[in-house]
Amino acid sequence: MNSPLPDLGERRSLYRTMLRIRAFEDAAEAASQGGVSAYGQQAGTAAKVRGPLHLSTGQEAVPAGVCAHLRRGDYLTSTHRGHGHTLAKGADLTRMMCELFGKATGFNGGKGGSMHIADFSVGMLGANGVVAAGLPIAVGAAHAQKLRKSSAAGGAVDGDAITACFFGDGAINRGPFLEALNWAKVYQLPVLFVCEDNRWSATTSSGPMTAGDGASARAASMDIESVQVDGNDVFAVHGAASDLIAQVRTGQGPRLLHALTYRVKGHVSVDPAAYRDAGELAAALETDPIARARAALLASGVSAAELDALQDEALAEVQDALAAADAAPWPEATAAFEDVQDVGAGQWI
Repeated sequence: MNSPLPDLGERRSLYRTMLRIRAFEDAAEAASQGGVSAYGQQAGTAAKVRGPLHLSTGQEAVPAGVCAHLRRGDYLTSTHRGHGHTLAKGADLTRMMCELFGKATGFNGGKGGSMHIADFSVGMLGANGVVAAGLPIAVGAAHAQKLRKSSAAGGAVDGDAITACFFGDGAINRGPFLEALNWAKVYQLPVLFVCEDNRWSATTSSGPMTAGDGASARAASMDIESVQVDGNDVFAVHGAASDLIAQVRTGQGPRLLHALTYRVKGHVSVDPAAYRDAGELAAALETDPIARARAALLASGVSAAELDALQDEALAEVQDALAAADAAPWPEATAAFEDVQDVGAGQWI
């Protein structure tokens, strides 16, 4: 696939999206410091964000490049590391920060936290705390899209809407991955699978635990066309996603984008990742997607002052979100009994 380089306006927009994601992740990370980590480490009591916080720092090019082609009516499913996907799909940054703070003004009234972000108004069907669980949800959503099109006169319902499904390399070793790809292919569903191959499955290197050539090879075994791309080059991701999404929209069935990237932070925000080789991390930092995009934009004639202004804008937006989240009200105690299933007497039959 040889998609042309996006025009300069699109390149600025992609850069801005990455800056917003990075600024959000950095602020959320700082706000989570001081809590008790998943590993039992006590580092203080000043944390504003409680519970596990999984950062996508270093992976910004993948959601930015893919979601630039998604429309409001398209669906998206995410992972436990889903802040970037959510922002790139168009969800409100402040409401997401409020959710992380556990406040009533968050997307889920403060009850979901980082791993359960959802914004149906922009088609974001939800992050997910279970590895690979977003895959069958995405396939179900895509199947619903296909059924609604076929049942409507002239296929007008949903038009050419699609579902984009983000998942990590660790997910491909779980059953839902193959089940979802098989179902999507058998029924020729309008779904783009996006593997964010960040080389790590929690605290374990994925390579030694994965047989064969990974996500692309497994997709090919099911006759699903796949493309492998440098996931730290936002313009390359944008081009590959453009071609694949166009094919999905025109009824050619599922496609898979295999984006090779790197997770520069630990598994959660308070994980120092001491198990990782320092040289590996240093090499990965040399391929930082934001730095690469900035260098390319400078080479294209965009001034450093303009790029600095975009960064300042992203930082200011996130600071405003932090202030709003800090000032937002806590949920009322009665909210604990809302949005839950009533099972009657609660007795086993």
